[in-house]
Amino acid sequence: MHGVRAQSIAAHRTTSRWVVFGVCICLALLTWAVFGQTLRHDFVNYDDPRYVYQNTRITNGLNIAGIAWAFTHIHAENWHPLTTITHMLDCQLYGLRAGGHHSTNVLLHTIGVILLFIVLRQMTGAFWQSAFVATVFAVHPLHVESVAWIAERKDVLSGVFFMLTLLAYLHYTRAPSIGRYLTVALVVALGLMSKPMLVTLPFVLLLLDYWPLGRFETHRSNTGRRLLQLVLEKIPLIALSAVSSIVTFLAQRGAIGWTEQLPMSARISNALVAYVIYIRQMFWPARLAVFYPHPENRLPVLEISLAFIVLVGITAAAFVFRKKAPYFMTGWLWYLGMLVPVIGLVQVGWQGHADRYTYLPQIGLYIAVTWGVTDLTHSWRFQRMALGVAALIVVGALSWRGRLQTSYWRDSETLFTHALAVTSNNDVALNNLGIIFLDKGQLDDAISKLQAAIDLRPENAPAHDNLAKALLKKGQVTEAMVHYRKFLELEPASVEARNTLGTALIQQGHVREAMDLWQESLAIQPENGNAASNLAWVFATCPEDSIRDGTRAAELGETALRISGGKIPMIYKVLAAAYAENGRFADAVETAKRGAELATTQGNPALATELESNLALYQSGTPLRDRSITNGNSSP
Repeated sequence: MHGVRAQSIAAHRTTSRWVVFGVCICLALLTWAVFGQTLRHDFVNYDDPRYVYQNTRITNGLNIAGIAWAFTHIHAENWHPLTTITHMLDCQLYGLRAGGHHSTNVLLHTIGVILLFIVLRQMTGAFWQSAFVATVFAVHPLHVESVAWIAERKDVLSGVFFMLTLLAYLHYTRAPSIGRYLTVALVVALGLMSKPMLVTLPFVLLLLDYWPLGRFETHRSNTGRRLLQLVLEKIPLIALSAVSSIVTFLAQRGAIGWTEQLPMSARISNALVAYVIYIRQMFWPARLAVFYPHPENRLPVLEISLAFIVLVGITAAAFVFRKKAPYFMTGWLWYLGMLVPVIGLVQVGWQGHADRYTYLPQIGLYIAVTWGVTDLTHSWRFQRMALGVAALIVVGALSWRGRLQTSYWRDSETLFTHALAVTSNNDVALNNLGIIFLDKGQLDDAISKLQAAIDLRPENAPAHDNLAKALLKKGQVTEAMVHYRKFLELEPASVEARNTLGTALIQQGHVREAMDLWQESLAIQPENGNAASNLAWVFATCPEDSIRDGTRAAELGETALRISGGKIPMIYKVLAAAYAENGRFADAVETAKRGAELATTQGNPALATELESNLALYQSGTPLRDRSITNGNSSP
C-alpha cells in the first residue's frame, strides 16, 4: 500500500510540474500575443532619443568604457547603470532597428510575468489565484507604457529583479542563512540599479512577512517584539534603499518641481486623487495616454475630499479585516507603499500621474481582489466554474484593450494624436506633435502646434526650443531668437539651445555673440562636438582678421573629430580649413581627401564635390574664407 501511495504522490507531483509548465507557456504566449506587435513599431520621440538613439554613449554599443560610464555618470537624469547597459547591449545586437529593442522589453516582461506566478504559487500554495494575478499583470492595459516604450526599459528590467528578490527572500525565510540573505541583498541592489523606484522593496518584504509567509508571532504580547526583529532584519536592505534614494535625488534635481513652482498643497491634493485614479483605471482602463497634464491647483475640493474618504475607508477596512483577510492588508498596503516614490509628493516632471507607475504597485491590488473574491464565493455551489468563466471574460477584455492600447505606440504621431484625443490641455502632446511636423518639413503645422503648447503652458521650455527651430527654418530669425532666449531663461544650462541660437546669430551677422554662446556651451559640456565644430569653423574661415585663430581652430577641429569618432565628413571639412589657417597645408590636403572619400561613401556627393574644391585651394597654399559668415548666411 505504501508503495502504491508513494507512486501516486510522485505521479501527482509530476502532473503538477507539467501543469505549472503549461501555465508558464500560456502566460508567455498571451504576453506576446498582446505585445508582440511592438516588434514592428518604431522609436518614439519622447525620451527614446536621449535614452537610446541620440545618445552616442549608447549607440556605440557595449564595451568596457561604456560600462564604466554607465556606473559613473547620470543617464537621462537617472542613475540606473544596469538599464543603461541593456540599452548599450541592444545597440550592439540590433543597431538602431527599433524592433530589436522592443523585443528585449517584451522578453523581460514575459520573464517577470512567469516569475510572479512561480513566486505567488510557492508563497501561498494557491495555484489558480496565482495564475490569475500573473495573467492580469501580463496583459493589463496600464502596463502597455512600461512594455511598449523602449525608454521604459527600467520598468521591465527592475520588474524582473523585483520578482527575483521575492523568490530569493522566500528561500531565505524557509532556511535562513547568511548566504541566502546576501543573495537577497544582491538582487535588491541589482533592482535598484535598474530603477530606483524599488526603494520600497524592504517594506513589501515586511508585508509578505505578515501574509502569506506568517512570520509574525500569533501571541499579542510578542507581536511588537517580533515586528521589531523583522524590521531590524531588513536594515541592510533599507540602507541600500537609502543610498539609492540619495543618488536619485541628486540625479533628478534638474527635473524636480520645487515648492515655489508647484506648491506642496497641490502635490498632496493630486497625490490623493491619483491613488484613486489608478484604482479606477485598474477596473476600467479606458482613455489611457502617454502623458496626463498635472492639474496643479485646479482640482475641485469635492474631488479631493472624496479621494481622501475613499483611501481612509479602504485603509480602515483593511485594518478591521486584517485577521479574516490578511491578504487584504498586505495587498492594499503594497499598493499604497510602492506608489509613494512616484505619487508626486516630490514632483519629477509635470505629469499628474502616469500609467507606468502602476507596473509593480498594482500587483498588491490584484492580490487583494483575487483572494478576496475567492473567499467571498467559497460557499457557491459552482464556484470554480463561475470564477473560471469570469476569469476568462476579464482576461479576454483586458487582453483586447491591452492590444489596442499597444497599437497606439507604433509611432510618435499615432501616440500623441491619441493622447490629444483622450486628454485636455496637453501641452506635452502638442509639443511632440510639433516636433513630428518639424521633422517632416511641415513648418506651418509645426508652428501651430508648438505655439498652442506655449499658450497652454508658457514655462514649457522644449516647446520654446522647438518653435524657435521651426521659425528659424522658415526664415523668421528675429522671432526665433525670442523663443531661444526664453528657452535659455527657462533652461540656462542647455547646450543645444546655445548652439542653435549661435547659428541664428551668425545668420544675422552677430559673430562675436554667437562665438560667446558656443564658448559657454563648451564650458558647460567640454565634449560637445557641435559647439567645437562651429567655433573651429569661425576661427578658421571668418574674413575678419581679428577673429581668426588658426591654432585654436585646429585644436577645436581635432576635438570635434575625436568626439564624432571620425564618422562625420562635415567635421573633416572643418578640420581641413583649420589646418589651412594654421599653415599646415599638407594636413589640410590629407584631411580634405579623407572627408571627400567618406562623403562619397555615405552618399553625399555635394559635400564630396565641395571638399574636392577646397582641396585644390589648399594644394595652392591658400586658406579658406567663408564670406557668408558676415553677410547673413549660415556657417558650415
